[in-house]
Amino acid sequence: MKQKVSLVLSGGGARGTAHIGVIEELENQGYEITSIAGTSMGALVGGVYVLGKLEEFKTWICSLDRRKVFNLVDFSVGHQGLVKAEKVLKTMKEFTGDYNIDDLSIPYVAVATDIVNREEVLFRKGSIYNAIRASIAIPSLITPVKTKNGLLVDGGVMNNIPINHIKRTEGDILVVVDVNAAIPVIMPQITNKEKAEKLSVYQKKIKEFQVQLKKINPLHKEEKFGYFNLVSNTISLMTYHISQLQLKDYSPDIMIEVSRDACSIYDFFRAEELLEIGRYATIKSLNNYHSNRTNKLASHCNDK
Repeated sequence: MKQKVSLVLSGGGARGTAHIGVIEELENQGYEITSIAGTSMGALVGGVYVLGKLEEFKTWICSLDRRKVFNLVDFSVGHQGLVKAEKVLKTMKEFTGDYNIDDLSIPYVAVATDIVNREEVLFRKGSIYNAIRASIAIPSLITPVKTKNGLLVDGGVMNNIPINHIKRTEGDILVVVDVNAAIPVIMPQITNKEKAEKLSVYQKKIKEFQVQLKKINPLHKEEKFGYFNLVSNTISLMTYHISQLQLKDYSPDIMIEVSRDACSIYDFFRAEELLEIGRYATIKSLNNYHSNRTNKLASHCNDK
């Protein structure tokens, strides 16, 4: 019988691509995911998984660098965010479809934040597309989602690791994935000429993005700690400290960590690399888990 897993996936922008590697490795090692709770990118990857479309999503996101990533960026003319994200979500919706969370075979919850009413918003039913759209609305970058009485932004503002909202199953173990961890970066071996080519394309597109940003915000200047670095570092620091407070009250059976320094929250061109980082982190954590269980069992037998 497979070991059941309740899986909690954190937000973290591009680092959330590592969740794909985590899920694949859990399944490779014979675990059965029986419920998912996710915030931001965790809500996105978790949502795609429960829809049974993880492989298609993996193929798509790993090809973004080769398809002119920034053609998917639709700038907003308003002041609530630079990017509407509708192009990305429309593209994603073409291969995932849209379903009601109520109809899914695996319990799923996505977390967003209502900044008007100052509270978490949980999506346990209704449109999974709407749930993901609200959960990924990074403040000041992606435009928020208006509701009748509120305004929804990224769930990481209040709860980046929604461990308190996961639905547990009898006999399961609780696995938490934090892609914003304060640990050293452990990178897979860098290959090759293709990676250099990807980086070159990405850097070119970043320059194009900065040109567009200057049109929107003429006061923006190129500086070492510019707009995107400022947003990225601010969000990472905020979510890290909120997550630490959350984890003090809960003890997962397995904690899988990816360094917050592995990449910027915008580095989606590194999807393949991040996926392997997630896989490696999972193998390491599972090995530690099995080793600790073996040691505890041996100690218990010796005590007898």
